[in-house]
Amino acid sequence: MSEEHKKRQMNRIDCTAELEQLLFQIPLFNDLSHNIQLTLLDKLDYAVYEIEKNEVILRQNTICRHLYILLKGKLRVDIIDALGNEVLIEHIVAPRAFATPHLFKKDGTLPATFTVMNEGIFFTATKESVFSLISEHPDILKNFLCITGNCTKCTVTRLHALSHKNVRSRFIVYLFEQKQPDTEVIEIEHNQVQLAEYLCVTRPALSKEINKLVKEGLIRIKGKKVELLQLAELKRMIL
Repeated sequence: MSEEHKKRQMNRIDCTAELEQLLFQIPLFNDLSHNIQLTLLDKLDYAVYEIEKNEVILRQNTICRHLYILLKGKLRVDIIDALGNEVLIEHIVAPRAFATPHLFKKDGTLPATFTVMNEGIFFTATKESVFSLISEHPDILKNFLCITGNCTKCTVTRLHALSHKNVRSRFIVYLFEQKQPDTEVIEIEHNQVQLAEYLCVTRPALSKEINKLVKEGLIRIKGKKVELLQLAELKRMIL
């Protein structure tokens, strides 16, 4: 079933004032002048849909013809690798635009499949209308370029973790990539099953290495919070 046909099967709804305000919360349309906000939807060829749990709204290797924005809900992003394995990339939490870097690429195929984790609201706008909008408003163009750069950074971050061969190194790299400046406490967004998929390792192997790191006094874990106890030693392990 094609992407466009799937969209016609979704329940199309009106863009209410509440949904419009969510639209202005995403980085692409944030901090725009009031005058631009008033005319934004008039300049976009858009549609809004209700989406249901477990629904695949976009599939890997389909063409990106729209700007995609999740206004409500949560998506799971997976890729099928060369061996046919399904690999978790990330979770998308609303409100957020996604797949943005692929909108104007020459080869605009989507690199992943996007599946609904809980019901929500999905906004799309045609590539042509988005191009006209950002051409007219430099502030939106600047936001678009920043978002595209951030998406590329996220991809590089994950590839950095996967470039390490053993489970321990991948997990430690993941922790340092999530670490914020001036704190040794990290709140991870994945549970162990999701994190094992993200790092392309088995859950038992990941659990074993995490337990070893705890016993060795290198980290402390409470719920989804991980405290790095010996930064220098942990850094040495991934050099």
